[in-house]
Amino acid sequence: MKFIIQRDKLIASVQDVMKAISTRTAIPILTGMKIEAKDHGIKLTGSDSDISIESYIPAESDGMVHVEEIEEGSIVLQARYFPDIVRKLPEKTVEIEADSNLKVTIRSGKAEFNLNGQDAEEYPQLPKLQTDDSFELQTDLLKNLIKQTVFAISTMETRPILTGVNLKLEGKQLKFTATDSHRLASREIPVKEANIEFSSIVVPGKSLNELYKILDDTDEPIEISVTNNQILFRTKHLYFLSRLLDGTYPETSRLIPDQSKTVLYVNTKDLLNTIDRASLLAKEDRNNVVRLTTKDGQTVEITSNSPEVGRATEEISAKSIEGEELKISFSSKYMLDALKAIEYDEVKIEFTGAMRPFIIRPVNNDSILQLILPVRTY
Repeated sequence: MKFIIQRDKLIASVQDVMKAISTRTAIPILTGMKIEAKDHGIKLTGSDSDISIESYIPAESDGMVHVEEIEEGSIVLQARYFPDIVRKLPEKTVEIEADSNLKVTIRSGKAEFNLNGQDAEEYPQLPKLQTDDSFELQTDLLKNLIKQTVFAISTMETRPILTGVNLKLEGKQLKFTATDSHRLASREIPVKEANIEFSSIVVPGKSLNELYKILDDTDEPIEISVTNNQILFRTKHLYFLSRLLDGTYPETSRLIPDQSKTVLYVNTKDLLNTIDRASLLAKEDRNNVVRLTTKDGQTVEITSNSPEVGRATEEISAKSIEGEELKISFSSKYMLDALKAIEYDEVKIEFTGAMRPFIIRPVNNDSILQLILPVRTY
């Protein structure tokens, strides 16, 4: 195997593939990165058996040559050393050559490294998913769906199913839902060209976080395919495969109240900044609790109180307040996460009492929903 490749292209692919490689794996060869050279380009593969990532560098695209002098072959290189070597090479091109004894030479300018490789035949084959059952989204829209939900997953392994995001695709509507049982985040979008339906799959939050980091903010399509235990995300040069979580995701629709006693319309940024300031004095408390009180007129008071530290009070003007007066306490962290995920200027918050879950939505958009359980403070 031999090829000469543009270093920046190689670095970008190596960084993507590294996100799937773990030192803590039961299969030793998976601590390495597989490199395959074919006439038309170079493919890098990394896997920890939960997530597998393939990144493809075409020999040329858009009239630009990325890889030349290709002699076909494949090798597995130690992922502990290879990325750092590539990153620190002196020139813009890199020559990589492997001989029949699995010895690999990496050259760039006057620098030369010799590494011991492993036989690529021993690297596990990635499952090839049937891509007939698939649907497409714009990449930036998928990133938005992840960003607006994945933060609400549970980080506790006591209920593993809650460490993932629940996906449903029914009636050409795709819904993402995440909950840690103290809060919930969901977003729903129409999918026109879907020739597939599924009532409930759960994708590990870790997988979605890594996918989010790899994907570019473009409106290019990403193809999504689902089988009984895996999900595949595929773009022109990337193949991201994740296992699904086993188990039944809780029925979350019954958590969402269908009526409200107090409705608050308020500027998202004003509320976010006010709660952020109040939370500065709530750090002593495990939940960083702040209290919201509606006042006469259109005023909302946000307070936090730590007996050992002190007290913060701030009033903000709401666009309008409808219904009963309200005093409610909640985790400032949960509220800040929810408000940051809603990328709209104004939010509508619907309360059904001081001890009931409340809902935050953008004004005039029901497709994004954040739900938070209040905190008992007495």
